[in-house]
Amino acid sequence: MQEMLNEYLPIMIFLGLAIVLGLLLIAAAAVIAVRNPDPEKVSAYECGFNAFDDARMKFDVRFYLVSILFIIFDLEVAFLFPWAVAFQDISMVGFWSMMVFLGVLTIGFAYEWKKGALEWE
Repeated sequence: MQEMLNEYLPIMIFLGLAIVLGLLLIAAAAVIAVRNPDPEKVSAYECGFNAFDDARMKFDVRFYLVSILFIIFDLEVAFLFPWAVAFQDISMVGFWSMMVFLGVLTIGFAYEWKKGALEWE
């Protein structure tokens, strides 16, 4: 029983330090933070327009386009990390599969750039 407790001791120490550090940082932010609220700062803001406007109002679609582009390229990086970690162990098929994947994403990025989807007026 003592051996099992000794194996869990580093985990418990790490967990205790994490909790203490987290509480310390939250307390420091509560003490040090500047409190200067104004109506603009505390207003609800979601999806690129005010939350309490007319539901049938026109809104800018570019906000959603940029967020979709971010998700696409974020997923690209999520696929790129495991590929890079296992790079020495993959075959040429794995290498060229990733090159095709990156090529398709690059072509899509160039198309979006050419169409002006990344321009914000």
